Amino acid sequence: MVDDKELKAWFFREVFPHEAALTRFIRRNWRNESDVADLRQDIYAKIYTAARRQLPLNPRAFLFTTARNHLINTAKRAKIVSFDLVADLETAFPDAAAGDLDQQLTAREELRRVQAGLARLPPRCRQVMTLRRIEGLSTREVAAHLNISISTVEQQMVHGLRALADYMMGGQGRVRRAASKTAASKSELPS
Repeated sequence: MVDDKELKAWFFREVFPHEAALTRFIRRNWRNESDVADLRQDIYAKIYTAARRQLPLNPRAFLFTTARNHLINTAKRAKIVSFDLVADLETAFPDAAAGDLDQQLTAREELRRVQAGLARLPPRCRQVMTLRRIEGLSTREVAAHLNISISTVEQQMVHGLRALADYMMGGQGRVRRAASKTAASKSELPS
């Protein structure tokens, strides 16, 4: 445990001088300007709490790694995740510990595969998947936004999720629709 007086002095000496750079970092990586001050305070609180246990060896790296992780977690909790935002945040400070590097590379590759899988979907299916899963709209909201029925949204989600799962598992990621009953019955007729 670090003494309160020592912790306070450390914070003002090692962390606080980076406030302008931290603010710029948050502004570059967060869309809502009105959240910047709150996010900065949250990051300071996390830094202060962690440093109470043990002072980090590289305060600047610790500050920006904490900031990056906090922005990623906040975006995920908001359920409105831009793939570009998360990818940009994950690459903003690549000087993370070597043990985390493998996890980061794997996560980044998975993110790229998800983006590629989404790009392969038909336009309507991609729209529905994006509005529903990335922008966090409800099924009803997606239906109203695209002027389609709720059942169409649900069908597009099923097709999109199946195609995306297929692509992530090494398949082609094509949307496969069940054959219609008339087409199936015609193929069953004797020749």
